Amino acid sequence: MTSILDEAAAIAADVTELRHDIHREPEIGIDLPRTQGKVLDALAGLPLEITKGQELSSVTAVLHGGKPGPTVLLRGDMDALPVTEATGVPYTSEVDGSMHACGHDLHVAMLAGAARLLSGRQAEIAGKVIFMFQPGEEGQGGAEIMIREGVLDAAGERPVAAYGLHVVSDRDRAGVFSTRPGPMMAATDTLHVTVRGRGGHASRPQASADPIPAACEMVTALQTIVTRRFDIFDPVVITVGTFHAGTVSNVIPDEATFEATVRSFSPRARRVLEEETARIVSHIARGHDLTADVRWEPGYPVTVNHATEAAFARQCAADLFGGERAAILANPVPGAEDFSYVLQEVPGAFVFLGACPPGTDPATAPSNHSARAMFDDSVLPDGTALLTELALRRLRLEGQG
Repeated sequence: MTSILDEAAAIAADVTELRHDIHREPEIGIDLPRTQGKVLDALAGLPLEITKGQELSSVTAVLHGGKPGPTVLLRGDMDALPVTEATGVPYTSEVDGSMHACGHDLHVAMLAGAARLLSGRQAEIAGKVIFMFQPGEEGQGGAEIMIREGVLDAAGERPVAAYGLHVVSDRDRAGVFSTRPGPMMAATDTLHVTVRGRGGHASRPQASADPIPAACEMVTALQTIVTRRFDIFDPVVITVGTFHAGTVSNVIPDEATFEATVRSFSPRARRVLEEETARIVSHIARGHDLTADVRWEPGYPVTVNHATEAAFARQCAADLFGGERAAILANPVPGAEDFSYVLQEVPGAFVFLGACPPGTDPATAPSNHSARAMFDDSVLPDGTALLTELALRRLRLEGQG
C-alpha cells in the first residue's frame, strides 16, 4: 500500500482547489451555507455517515472502519473574520469585509483531504473516525454548540482522543508542527466597567463627581495586579481595549466606560481574575465617592492538551516529516480557541502548523487575523497527512492496548 505522504501528495491539487474556493467566498459566524455546501460536495461519494447541524451550518461525518474498535475525532473550523483582505493573492476574497485571515479555509480543506484518505483505507481501520467541520470558532463558540448537538457521540460512543490542527502565518517556517503538554492556549474573558458619577461644568469640578480620573486609576490598578497578584509562572494578561467618556472638553460627564480583554492559563488564575478585578474597581469607585457597575463576560476556557496525546501527536509528526519539523512549543499562546470545549470532554491535543510563505521571515510576517496574513499552500498535503496518520495510528494504538 502507498504511504500516507504519497497519498496526500496525490490529492494535493484537489485539496488546494477546495481551499481556494472556500477562501474566495468567506462566511462569518455560525451560519455558513456556502461553506457547508462546499464541504458536502468534497465529501460526496465517500463512505461517510453525514449529519448537518441544527443551530449552525456544521457538518459531522462518521467513517465506520471495516473492523470494530474505538473512535477518534478530527476537527477543522470553517468560519472567516470581518476583515477586508489586502493580500493580492489570485484567490482573494470576493466578499467585501470578510476574509479567511486565520487560515480556517486550510483547516477545512485538510480535514476533507483526511476524510478522503481515511475512506480509502476503510477496510483496514479498526474503529471509527468523526470528522468535525465546525462553524463559529471566532467568538461564537461553535464547538460548544456542536457538542450540545451530539458531535462527540455521533459514532455511538465518545472518542478516545480528539485532535485539532491550526495553521499560523508567522512564528514558524512552513511545514513545522508544534505542540506542548498542558496549557496550549489561553482562556479569554471580557471585563465591562461603567463608572457612574455626577456631571457638571468642567470649570467647577468640586461641584461634580468626575468619573474619568477614577476610571483612569482603575485601568492603572488593573495593570498592577498582573505583576502583584499573580505568579509569574502562571501569568495573566489584562488589556483595556476601549475607553469612552464625555463629549466636549468643558463638560464633566456622568459616566465613563471601558472594556478589557482578560487572558489566563489556568482555572485558578481565571477565577482569581474575576474576583480581583471586581474588587479593585469597586474599591476605587468608593474611594472617589462614586459607583461602578462591573460585568464579567465569560469566553473560551483554557485549551489544555493532554500530555500523552501531545507527545503522541508530536511523535507522529516527527515520524512522518523528521524531528526537525516536530517542535515542542516553549510557552502557551495567549490567543484563545474553542477546541478547548472538546478537550474538556475527551483527551486530545491541539497542534500548530507553520504556513509562512517562502521568502518571508516568520519573525516579521503578518500574523493571523491581519488583512495581509498569507498561508502557503505547500502545507496542505502535510496537514492532510498528519491528520490521517493521527487517526490511523491512534486507533491501532488503542487496539494494541
